[in-house]
Amino acid sequence: MTVPPRNRRALLIALVSTALLSGAVWRSGYVQALGPVAARGQSDLELASDRLVTQLQRFREFAVLSADHPALNALHWGGSRREADAVLLRAADRSGAAVAVYVDTRGRVLARSGEGLPDWVLAGDPYQRALDGALGIAHGSGPPGIDRAFWFAAPSYGVGGAVQGVLIVGVDLARLEQVWRGSLPAVFFTDASGEIVATNRSELLHWRRNGAHVETADGLVKEVALAHPGGHTVWVQRFSPYIPPRALRLQIDLPVIGMTGALLVDVAPAMRLAGLQAAVVAAVVLFFGALLWLAVERRRALALINAELEEHVSARTRALEQSNTALRREIAERQDAEAALRRAQAELVQASKLSALGKMSAGISHELNQPLMAIRSFAENGAAFLDRGKPERAAENLGRISDMASRMGRIIKNLRAFARAAPDPARRVGLAAVVEGALEVLGRRIAKSGVQVDWKRPDRATVVMAGDVRLGQVVVNLLTNAMDAMAHSATRRITIRADHDDAARLVRLTVRDTGPGITDPSRIFDPFYSTKETGSDEGMGLGLSISHGIVEGFGGRLRGENLDGGGALFTIELLQAKEPE
Repeated sequence: MTVPPRNRRALLIALVSTALLSGAVWRSGYVQALGPVAARGQSDLELASDRLVTQLQRFREFAVLSADHPALNALHWGGSRREADAVLLRAADRSGAAVAVYVDTRGRVLARSGEGLPDWVLAGDPYQRALDGALGIAHGSGPPGIDRAFWFAAPSYGVGGAVQGVLIVGVDLARLEQVWRGSLPAVFFTDASGEIVATNRSELLHWRRNGAHVETADGLVKEVALAHPGGHTVWVQRFSPYIPPRALRLQIDLPVIGMTGALLVDVAPAMRLAGLQAAVVAAVVLFFGALLWLAVERRRALALINAELEEHVSARTRALEQSNTALRREIAERQDAEAALRRAQAELVQASKLSALGKMSAGISHELNQPLMAIRSFAENGAAFLDRGKPERAAENLGRISDMASRMGRIIKNLRAFARAAPDPARRVGLAAVVEGALEVLGRRIAKSGVQVDWKRPDRATVVMAGDVRLGQVVVNLLTNAMDAMAHSATRRITIRADHDDAARLVRLTVRDTGPGITDPSRIFDPFYSTKETGSDEGMGLGLSISHGIVEGFGGRLRGENLDGGGALFTIELLQAKEPE
């Protein structure tokens, strides 16, 4: 299908607008999703920071509490060096410290738990702060075999409150990291210079961040792109496979140990969620856009077809105008032809009216025929009883005529309801009573035609969901058809049975005759299909069609078939009525 340039521009604008809308939804969803990620990451960072501070707090208390130990104070007054060493060794073993050293104010070692006190410790800030009476902390190299150590320097006060010595405790940071390495997202702790001192990812040790650059332990400088969606800081990097390529960076200051804790949380779940939201929005917009596009294209196609038709009409009009002169010579003939056409049309309209009237009359006459036959039978019986001097029997027949008149009223009511396609709802009806009522209505005709009726009332109650009048019409119609079919048969027998199918909750009423059978079983329920002779009173072909519709209106089924031994079998299937509660 060719798309006009104007429509192509509209399509391009729609696609660009959809892309922009999807991008805006993705941005909004991404920023919203970062909130829970940041909250969870902040909780993990605080947990990791508390764990590190708590672990170091044990050694801080060891340094502060052990600095005034009597064995260490005695060293200033000639106490036993061996006893002081033993005290420090035992305390270091119990606390897990790497080394504990007690020095005086001139930097001389008075007692130690083991070898290995780097020179920078005595020359650095921790020792000087302890000499000033404060707790000193620092990190750096440790005893032999320990690359990273954290140092505490606690003052020891002598007589008069002056500092007389300093207890220096070193902690192996690698040993502390063993209990939380690999857990949580990537978390690390940096000193004032930005160097990573402790982390749960060993490959990040000694890295140093400087603005948008990261300097690795081997001196390589890597670029780090920073993004700030929704006020959050996101690192974008491709130089380390051990941290997410796009991670949310959170940090917390830890003045107690002089460090800053940082956490890198993968934002891929937030991006996936935002991408899903954007995809849903794009799909919805594209779906409705496609519907709108199809509607517009359909309208355009219809407009093109209309233009073509108008062009054909214009061409035809021009041709007619060109032949107008020639047609004027034939005006008289055409006027005669038009008059004849109007007469034919009027006759056709009249014929259509008569046909519709005939169909309506045929349906009404068929529905009212059986009660009229019954009224005629009862009228004849009443007259006969009056002639015999039996007025009470005549009155009984007159009462039945009144009942048949009421029945005709109900039939007309049912015909109107059937024409409105809104029949009365089905209710509980006794099937045996309906059959016996139909046999009573047709009693005179049955006796006159010499047909034997084999009707066996069922042993159990046969209550079905139907309407008594309309179901009686169906049974009367089947019996009448059976008698008509056996008009020329040597044996005339109608067998009527009612059976229950409790599994399917159905009641089946069968009407079997000994006639010639059905000529075309596939067409017996078609309107106006009849095998009776043309001109007969009952040969309009509407009875079975109406009966079929009535039974289906009850939620049942009517079917007809030929028997192998000859004759026809009609079966009415109706729903069993539930027991009243």
